[in-house]
Amino acid sequence: MFQLSLLLLALLSVFCCPAAPPVPERWRAWPVTRVFPYAVPGTSPSGAQVTYLLAGVAPEASCAAAFQPALPACVTALRATYADSTATYVATAGIAVLARPVPPGAAGPLRVPAVRPVAFPGGPAERFGERQCFTGTLIASHAPYVIATTAGYADGRSFRPGDQAVPRLGGFARQLATELHRGLTG
Repeated sequence: MFQLSLLLLALLSVFCCPAAPPVPERWRAWPVTRVFPYAVPGTSPSGAQVTYLLAGVAPEASCAAAFQPALPACVTALRATYADSTATYVATAGIAVLARPVPPGAAGPLRVPAVRPVAFPGGPAERFGERQCFTGTLIASHAPYVIATTAGYADGRSFRPGDQAVPRLGGFARQLATELHRGLTG
């Protein structure tokens, strides 16, 4: 009887709960809503809890189309745009899928790569474009992904040289990149 129980448990573990895909395959194996969740938690500069909400997910794109300049060893790019819960700020998050991890500080572009924003009609991100980018961040690690964000205002205001991003906007860009990276590689 004991051996039959062990056999049943072994069969259940094979069919019931498949092993998580290895980190390099998660972008392809997971549903898009796991790579880019509908809601991402954050904290405002005052310490209040905030939520960043998914505005839309762009189709898979080439690295040259999604990043400026393109990242070394980049195979493809995934992008999604989020808005804060007040619909004041928007940010596009880009995931560069790399053929191999590129160690931080390795020879690469002379400029820090920036993700190109993606607008989605009918919501807070409909006026978000290249001219509306105020700030952003870039996260790379031992994993074969680089996560970059670019953030601006949902009202469509354009960045002008000398403009300063408010701390909440920079925090939004940083927290979004950090949470997406953690979700994909953790």
